[in-house]
Amino acid sequence: MTPSTPRLVVAAPSSGSGKTTVATGLMAAFAARGLAVSPHKVGPDYIDPGYHALATGRTGRNLDAYLCGPELVAPLFLHGARGCDIAVVEGVMGLYDGAAGEGELASTAQVAKLLGAPVVLVVDASSQSRSVAALVHGFVSWDPGVRVGGVILNKVGSARHEELLREALVSVGVPVLGALRRARPVETPSRHLGLVPVAERRALAVSAVSEMAALVSRGCDLPALEALARTAGTVPGGSAPWTPDFSPTHDHPSRSAGRLDQEPTRSAEGLEEGAARSAGKAKPRIAVAGGPAFTFSYAEHTELLTAAGAEVVTFDPLHDEELPEGTAGLVIGGGFPEVYAAELSANEPLRKAVAELAAAGAPIAAECAGLLYLCRELDGSPMCGVLDATARMAERLTLGYRDAVAVGDSVLAAAGTRMRGHEFHRTAVEPGAGAAPAWGIRGRERRVEGFVQRGVHASYLHTHWASEPGVAHRFVERCRTS
Repeated sequence: MTPSTPRLVVAAPSSGSGKTTVATGLMAAFAARGLAVSPHKVGPDYIDPGYHALATGRTGRNLDAYLCGPELVAPLFLHGARGCDIAVVEGVMGLYDGAAGEGELASTAQVAKLLGAPVVLVVDASSQSRSVAALVHGFVSWDPGVRVGGVILNKVGSARHEELLREALVSVGVPVLGALRRARPVETPSRHLGLVPVAERRALAVSAVSEMAALVSRGCDLPALEALARTAGTVPGGSAPWTPDFSPTHDHPSRSAGRLDQEPTRSAEGLEEGAARSAGKAKPRIAVAGGPAFTFSYAEHTELLTAAGAEVVTFDPLHDEELPEGTAGLVIGGGFPEVYAAELSANEPLRKAVAELAAAGAPIAAECAGLLYLCRELDGSPMCGVLDATARMAERLTLGYRDAVAVGDSVLAAAGTRMRGHEFHRTAVEPGAGAAPAWGIRGRERRVEGFVQRGVHASYLHTHWASEPGVAHRFVERCRTS
């Protein structure tokens, strides 16, 4: 792998145009041609990368300029693309849609520019013919820094329809690299938070990915798409691949500390001293929740914990009645505990083990689904009872980026540490914050949320630890000394 890894960004004018089908199918089709494919997803989405991993046999990774900062997009991409022949990046929403009120920040267009990657625009052509030229022309000309290198027409009705679309696009000067006929949708069921994750339907998901690959192989010019990917030059800025090994160069002063009403300042000295103290010490065992109920996790979190000196083991709260032997700390990420509330509740031995671990003061980091699991109950089903709170399904979806600051010291962060996160849930916890909240939310929506008690840090906020690697090191150190 070199900083000039061939790469494509698959984007669309809007959500629902078919970019997930095209991107996943393209990944699988390239892999079937013998290429080592690096899969990526713009934004905070946890579910699509699972399908990408099936398509390529490699870990699906996220590129989020809001959570991690624009400066980490290229390094994280290069980290994921090591040893690969080509990379495919699936966009988010419409090409130019990003964080609300933040201009191009976190948009697919911004990521394409940060990577110096050509864009393939997937257009839903089902209800248009000549107008497709105006649509594509608008997206091509909107930002001269974005290079739209080709179009894939989706939901084409007939040979005549395709002919009209291709004729119209001649005037735009952007080649048509594929035309997918209108057909029975690939079976990818959704529910309240999007697609059903791979872990819950693996056999059916494998079949769905195969269908996507066949659809793209039949309808797209794969040699032309590969050739377009090879026009991407060196990644801009001379970036080196990201590494999970802690270094002061990973510090981000602009986002690392501050109060709700104050811009941040910070020093990395404490983290450097902690890393030095950790050298040569025994590895604490950190258990990470997995299985169908807890599928939301960024690969970099485990890599950071391992690099910080931990032994990371996974367990399934649906089936395992004990925590892994010797567990010194616990990480419970996001997922769908509301779907499996009865099964999680029925596993009383594990719920008791988690409660005992928390009572002993062991470090526990819980995000969203993990927060629900630690409550007294979820929709009337008993949970672990670590937190004096109840959880229930809600009528409305809570969704959006958040700018947060640690209200007090915890096993994850020192008071004043600033991190950006993302909320994505259709549940509610009452109360929404404990006596010692986890985070204060900055900006227009000033509030506190989450719980810090003894070794527990529980919150709705999903964060990407690559933006603040000191979080993982702090957590491992607490596991080592608690």
